[in-house]
Amino acid sequence: MKATLLFSLFCFFAVTTFAQTFAKEDKVISLGVGIGSSLGSFNYSSQIPALSLVYEQGIATVGETGVISLGGYIGYKSFGYKTSSNGFNSESKWNYTILGARGAFHFSQIQNEKLDLYAGVLLSYNLLSYSYEDNSGFNTGANGSYGNSTGLTLFGGARYFFTDKLAGFAELGYGISYLNVGLSVKL
Repeated sequence: MKATLLFSLFCFFAVTTFAQTFAKEDKVISLGVGIGSSLGSFNYSSQIPALSLVYEQGIATVGETGVISLGGYIGYKSFGYKTSSNGFNSESKWNYTILGARGAFHFSQIQNEKLDLYAGVLLSYNLLSYSYEDNSGFNTGANGSYGNSTGLTLFGGARYFFTDKLAGFAELGYGISYLNVGLSVKL
């Protein structure tokens, strides 16, 4: 039974044709998990890994060299730190949200039609919220928005298409993390 299933999957992928990796009309959604970040990459009591959601759409062809895409970016990371000593308990929480617009150039001269290599720029607004609680009843007034800023980031990445619609990707840059890995889906 297992051999039949494996053989069927092999035949399906062997005869599936792959279109040009990224074209002017393409729309892609990517969901990634970040590895490494300057945003709370230390040893905290609790942590949500960096998550990113990207939408991009091809808007222009540049001769035979590539395709330009534009899209949006949302990134999120959260971490907290708890302390407890001699009956004193405190908890601090940091939440980072990055909202941005990005443009990329997808290289079309790559010989492997399953591979999409790209590089681009992300213009973002970086939101940081912070909260602090303790059991002493003392309020430091530190809750709320803190350190919001704009950012400009260069990135580079690659997608490998397993089918004509589904790909795995890896991307280096300084968004919500230094390295994002995940899945992309062509719409």
